[in-house]
Amino acid sequence: MDRAATSRSVPLLFSYGSLQEADVQLFTFGRRLQGDPDELLGFERSRVKITDPADVSLLGQTHYANVRANGSETSRVSGTVFEVTDAELAAADAYEQPASYQRVLATLSSGRVAWVYIHAS
Repeated sequence: MDRAATSRSVPLLFSYGSLQEADVQLFTFGRRLQGDPDELLGFERSRVKITDPADVSLLGQTHYANVRANGSETSRVSGTVFEVTDAELAAADAYEQPASYQRVLATLSSGRVAWVYIHAS
């Protein structure tokens, strides 16, 4: 099989928030991920209020990190892109679900297309 074709079939996951943290990766995936710096195009940083007092207490913060599309070609959000397995992508879905995040495809500044989580407003 062509090596380029193989690499295209590996899911890419872009994180601008907690999925970049080692402890979150170990909890969610059972391993530390290796990634590359990249940028999400046409998005800007935003925040989502955490409404569950137990989550506020557990996380020690009042808002989740978020991004929202703004359509500007000059807007970029820095983060890390990771190669993950399909099972790890499902684990990330489960991790992000309680915060009402949804997974969408987006183009990064590198030209790669990756999954990214945004709040389902």
